[in-house]
Amino acid sequence: MRIAGVQMDIQIGDVAGNLARMADRQREAACQGAELVVFPECAVPGYCFRDLAEARPFSQTIPGPSTDAVQAVCRETNSRAVFGLLETDGDRLFNAAVLVGPEGVLGSYRKTHLPFLGIDMHTAYGDRPLGVQTMGDLKVGLLICYDAAFPEATRALGLGGADLVCLPTNWPPGSELVAEHVINARALENNIYYIAVNRVGEERGFTFIGHSKIADPSGRTLAYANHTREEILYADIDPAIARRKHLVRRPGEHEIHRLADRRPELYGPVVATHHLASPGRAVRDIPFVE
Repeated sequence: MRIAGVQMDIQIGDVAGNLARMADRQREAACQGAELVVFPECAVPGYCFRDLAEARPFSQTIPGPSTDAVQAVCRETNSRAVFGLLETDGDRLFNAAVLVGPEGVLGSYRKTHLPFLGIDMHTAYGDRPLGVQTMGDLKVGLLICYDAAFPEATRALGLGGADLVCLPTNWPPGSELVAEHVINARALENNIYYIAVNRVGEERGFTFIGHSKIADPSGRTLAYANHTREEILYADIDPAIARRKHLVRRPGEHEIHRLADRRPELYGPVVATHHLASPGRAVRDIPFVE
């Protein structure tokens, strides 16, 4: 299967324009054989909103107008897409990612870990378990940006059977080493493919750093984008390789299985509830969601 990541500039508040540019890139990627096309975090509305009041007019339900528009392109191109948007659910607003195909919404995800940055200073914490979506024979896990900094999130998806993790992201300056090292580490740790798709351009004083990447289950970089320009990166992936968790390097002498070799009975502090506080947010208890 060929996958593609669309590193693109995004205009804050220009939902129609961003969707039109996404459609053009998806058509281009599909013409190159891509069956799954991944776009950045908040690709539809933009990211650096000052507060909920400003952001709310650009948020949508899932399914909704944006997923309908992307579904139409998926039908036209016989492809599927992952992209970021702001999801409205009653009075709450979530930073979300959605997987859409010709048949409609295949799955969605609400960002679990929220940095003190952009609209994430104001959105609600993701309230759903980390789940794996089915796309034909491929098992896809969705995360968003800051989630990559927490190995437990990718591990949960790996344990759930994900062959590929898609990370729409808006990496600002300071995230260069995440792009360079962390994505490869998450892929290797879980023996999965990992695609992280960032944006470029400027938005309200932030210059986004690009560096979108696709890594394979060995941690090797398959494709890596420039740090300043719009670009589509491609890789051919094989789910069977991601499912081959028992790695035999020398039969009977050197064999590893990074999931079976875990010692979860010793990991209590990792999954314990702690009292935490983020800048500008109230102290909260956050339990691990199984």
